[in-house]
Amino acid sequence: MKIIAYGIRDDEKPYLEEWVEQNKIEVTAVSALLDSDTIAQAKGYDGIVAYQQKPYTEDLFDKMNEFGIHAFSLRNVGVDNVPVEALKRNNIKITNVPAYSPMAIAELAVTQLLALIRRIPEFEAKMDRGDFRWEPDIALELNQMTVGVVGTGRIGRAAINIFKGFGAKVIAYDVFRNPELEKEGMYVDTLEELYRKVDVITLHVPALKDNYHMLNDAAFAQMRDGVFILNYARGSLIDTEALLRALDSGKVAGAALDTYENEVGIFDVDHQNDEIKDPIFKDLFARRNVKITPHAAFYTHPAVKNMVQVALKNNKSLIEKNTAENEVKFD
Repeated sequence: MKIIAYGIRDDEKPYLEEWVEQNKIEVTAVSALLDSDTIAQAKGYDGIVAYQQKPYTEDLFDKMNEFGIHAFSLRNVGVDNVPVEALKRNNIKITNVPAYSPMAIAELAVTQLLALIRRIPEFEAKMDRGDFRWEPDIALELNQMTVGVVGTGRIGRAAINIFKGFGAKVIAYDVFRNPELEKEGMYVDTLEELYRKVDVITLHVPALKDNYHMLNDAAFAQMRDGVFILNYARGSLIDTEALLRALDSGKVAGAALDTYENEVGIFDVDHQNDEIKDPIFKDLFARRNVKITPHAAFYTHPAVKNMVQVALKNNKSLIEKNTAENEVKFD
């Protein structure tokens, strides 16, 4: 059995090598991403493991089929950058890593919210210029706030537990309700009801056609004045221009974002010697009441280990059994 793993970073190599040693399977690690220029390197292998933000183009799967490769494993959760019809056409099975570290993502979301409500950006800016007075930047307390969690999968439930630990009141919305949360009476029936009742909205749902720009002008209009928005899921969930308008009007008091709808080419790229051209992102990034991380919520030692080793385990299972625990199936 031979597996090729694309886009392997230095921080992933120890966990890949550990898995190889334990499983005695040949794995070739390449730093290049999987694209039309690098797919030829996969010839002669039985499976492919990959992770990247840029789209996987249809020709990659045509080539996989040509090479006799039908096992494709992602080291991440999202499959929105994978062309489903090309997978089906070429009889290629795909797996993901659905829960490499829900706590890592939930912890960063809460951390950034705390920084916003405790006015940390304002204090840092004042102190940088020598002003150590606390007035007028009075803060809020999370224990006095109501948090609305949209999406109660693994990450959403991890966030709920943290928010509850701070003493916040939590309500939730999900099309698929968790039985334990249902018993607690945590769910509301509609997003509109959640928008009206909360001081914080945190998004933990996948990117689907039905929820593209779910937070738009109409949604913001239904929210309380001074709401805080957290997005540690997918950038396409928020209409960024609508968010900017809501920030300008004061409808939204602050936002903490780990994703941006046009992040490819911006995040995970060194821009020290070039200018980011996207004017919408530049506007967002310049605001003191907006905290942005570059899709890095997942980036912890436990999460990286799980991403690498679970993906390799999935790929091995696909090759050996033509099925895997984390196989992603499409209707």
